[in-house]
Amino acid sequence: MKDFLFIFRVDYSTMSQLSTEELQNVAAAAKSWIENIAAQNKLADKGNRLIPGAGKVLKTRDIITDGPYVETKEAINGYLIIKSATIEEAVDIAKNNPLFKLNIGGSIEIREISTI
Repeated sequence: MKDFLFIFRVDYSTMSQLSTEELQNVAAAAKSWIENIAAQNKLADKGNRLIPGAGKVLKTRDIITDGPYVETKEAINGYLIIKSATIEEAVDIAKNNPLFKLNIGGSIEIREISTI
């Protein structure tokens, strides 16, 4: 088994338009999705959610901007590490994320983690 990093990007402009109940439903669906991965013994690290807009981007030693990726509407919301035999299997796992079923915008970048 290999480890794969899922990097979650969300469209904060869409997310900010959701009601409190809709946000709770999104969170519950995401929790259920992660629990399903764990039940298959494929969850290596549940990761953490990131605070929207909180952070800095260091572009060179002297250029620092506020917030991650302020020039785009999508920003990294969190990450997760799973165990999978292949990247294709990792993609299949990612396809079941509620992000896509709820049509709220966003993406998941899938990267194999190096062992060296």
